[in-house]
Formats: sequence, structure tokens, C-alpha cells
Amino acid sequence: MALGMIILGRQGSGKGTQAARIAHRYGVVHISTGDMLRSAVAEGTEMGLEAKVLMDAGDLVPDDVINGIVDERLAKADVVDGGFLLDGYPRTPGQADALVGFVGERLQLALNLDVSVDVVTERMMARGREDDSPESIARRLQLYEAETAPLLSWAEDRGILTVIDGLGGENDVFARLSVVIDAI
Repeated sequence: MALGMIILGRQGSGKGTQAARIAHRYGVVHISTGDMLRSAVAEGTEMGLEAKVLMDAGDLVPDDVINGIVDERLAKADVVDGGFLLDGYPRTPGQADALVGFVGERLQLALNLDVSVDVVTERMMARGREDDSPESIARRLQLYEAETAPLLSWAEDRGILTVIDGLGGENDVFARLSVVIDAI
């Protein structure tokens, strides 16, 4: 069975970097929510068109639309054959339940890159992006904590959560991730 994984972690924890490395090494398709939305809109899928209307109006895309876009993407041959690593989805236990409805037992692992709030704040401040003020970073991290704590419990209750120490060099973190993935 092709690997099915979720990668979780605070903004600035290194998820994007590690997700790209996991996809390369294990041949799974790295699917980020943002990329998925843009792709569905560009392809003009039913869910993509619905999302475009909402995004153009400045509204958040609701769960039923996000879930539909994820379902469409996970049904494509590259994912069915090669497996997947979801980044940015699911964000809530409700989305996670929908995901299990799409993929069933193909979801085998939820990897949580654990990096403290202080460290990720420092990392994001060092990036120097315009939208990375101490206040905006604090707001995003508070939202992440509020949304993700229940999701971590959801994954733990299903026996698929593994917490990975996200501190250290890229290679060290990847080595820790690889040990867990190799064991599946």
C-alpha cells in the first residue's frame, strides 16, 4: 500500500523543507493546501470554481469546499499509485474525519515537527518578511495552537501520531523523520 502521511508543525518549524525531502526520498506526492487550491482553480474543477468565488471575495474557503478539493486531488493516479504527504490539511478533527473517509487505511502516519514557540518566532523574524511582525507571528501561532491541539489528539487517539524533535540541522531532523517512516 502506498504511504499516506500528514505533516504538522508550527509555522517556521521546517515543514516545507522536510516535506520536500520526504517526497523526494519516498516517492510520495507532497500536497500543500495552497498549491492544491491554486491547482483546482486553474483546472476549473467544480470545487475549484467554488473556491475561486470565495477567495476572490476575500472569504475563507469552508470545510466542505476544501474537503472536496482534497478528495479530488487524492483520487488522481499519481497519489493513488505513489502515496501522499499532506501539508496544511487537515487543520481540524472534522477535516481529518473527512480525510479518513476519502483514503481509509491509506492514512498511516501523522508527523508533528515539534519546535518551541520561541524558536519558530526567532526563525520567522530572521526571514525578514513584511508580514512577519512580532504581533502577526504571535497571532498566527495562537491560531495554530487553537486549531491544532485537537488535531494532535485526534491523531494520537488513532495511533498514527509521531512527534519528531524539529530542532537541529536539516539533515538531523530528516534522519529522525526517516527512522519513523522507514518503520512503517
